[in-house]
Amino acid sequence: MYTCGIDVGSVSAEAVILNRQDGKFEIVAYIITPTGGDSKEAATNVFNRALEKSGLGASDMSSVVATGYGRLNIPFATKNITEISCHARGVVHYFPDIKTVIDIGGQDSKVIKLDSKGNPIDFLMNDKCAAGTGRFLEVMARALDIDIRDFAKIFAGTSQKVDISSTCTVFAESEIVSLIGHGVAKNSIVKGLVYSITGRIISMVERVGLEGPVCMTGGVAKNLAVVSALEERLNLKIKVPEEPQITGALGAALLGYPKE
Repeated sequence: MYTCGIDVGSVSAEAVILNRQDGKFEIVAYIITPTGGDSKEAATNVFNRALEKSGLGASDMSSVVATGYGRLNIPFATKNITEISCHARGVVHYFPDIKTVIDIGGQDSKVIKLDSKGNPIDFLMNDKCAAGTGRFLEVMARALDIDIRDFAKIFAGTSQKVDISSTCTVFAESEIVSLIGHGVAKNSIVKGLVYSITGRIISMVERVGLEGPVCMTGGVAKNLAVVSALEERLNLKIKVPEEPQITGALGAALLGYPKE
């Protein structure tokens, strides 16, 4: 029995095709692609590519569940579910004991608190400002002329940091340009930026209430500098799925099955 979960975010769209057999779930195929300017087109594209990769057809899907900010623009979806519920379900599939989920995407970030059964009981979302998101890191990396993939190595190998006082992405970029102009080492700026983004996330965690174990999802979970800084400041180990970007789509696919 196959289901498909489609997560259309502001930056990327993901599709996961799932098979349940004898009570066990198997990811048959998944695709991650940029959303672009048309969420409906992105959903159609990622769905068709996932079907092609799996060797299945649309008629093989018992349900297609949409989530993410573009979930209402997917006409072929059989139902839509909020990303809070889908991320919670996807995380619990990987780590059944998780109590706090930190999801940092391209243009928003969220912290979700789960109960003992993995159900979301509280959450906080930042979707009004790019600070504390993947977009923030991309803009800063460009201003520094440093590959964002090198942030983890720089963060781990640098002892000095410069405090970034600006919380707005635009002002932070100007601040970085000024620091570079004054001869401040780029590595120290990188370290300061990582602590800056994690500081915003930690304030969200504190407002929701920290309870471990903790899992991190979203594209920024692939940035080990951010993960390491969060672990350091929260004083705990953070679990990260093998592919943290598909958690929402996976949760949507899982919620497409009737409860046994």
